[in-house]
Amino acid sequence: MPTPHIEAPEGAYAKTVLMPGDPLRAKFIAQTFLTDAVQVNGVRGMLGFTGKYKGKPVSVQGSGMGCPSMGIYSYELFHFYGVDNIIRVGTTGSIQEDLHIGDLVIALGACTNSNFAAQYQLPGTFAPIASFPLVKIAQAIAQEKKLRCAVGNVASNDTFYDDVSPLEGWKKMGVLAFEMESTALYCNAARAGKNAMTLLTVSDELLTHKAVSPQERQTAFTAMMEVALETAAALDG
Repeated sequence: MPTPHIEAPEGAYAKTVLMPGDPLRAKFIAQTFLTDAVQVNGVRGMLGFTGKYKGKPVSVQGSGMGCPSMGIYSYELFHFYGVDNIIRVGTTGSIQEDLHIGDLVIALGACTNSNFAAQYQLPGTFAPIASFPLVKIAQAIAQEKKLRCAVGNVASNDTFYDDVSPLEGWKKMGVLAFEMESTALYCNAARAGKNAMTLLTVSDELLTHKAVSPQERQTAFTAMMEVALETAAALDG
């Protein structure tokens, strides 16, 4: 402590951390939902905070965009800061007709075009998946709140802009939406023996080209944030 990317002292993070890609979304969550929140990281502008939600310690830490950035921050939290559970909260582009802006997506699995898992030198293809206890809790909370929530595969793409669209192939395989970080998070959690889940809000409908504004991406998806925080509060430890 500290690491090359996190300046926080030992014990600064709670056992459960919410990880939005956008550090400004981390700040919004901390200021809006946490009590006694303090900033514990500001290196490279990747803000992190620890406070309490319903009396339980919870942290929020920006991850940045893409598998490499998520890979760094989640690895350091799992291995150096004693974090047991990471819940990614982010935005996603839906590729199914029945998924609309504002709907929630729980990433049960993370398909990918990333080479992230090659580092483990496995004799096959590793399938990155969420931790089922987290999925079960989050889905139940979403149902209780009467929120539209789909559970299934997402695709973690290394590319945001593609010269040749990968949409149709993934869509035919039943993939729900595109995002960029879950593969790295799920691989790191599996390797460390820890827990991870991605909870997303649809911000873009890639089939219809509907989208929300950059400001809405930072602050408007409070239902997702509340489900993630309620999940954190329901965990033991």
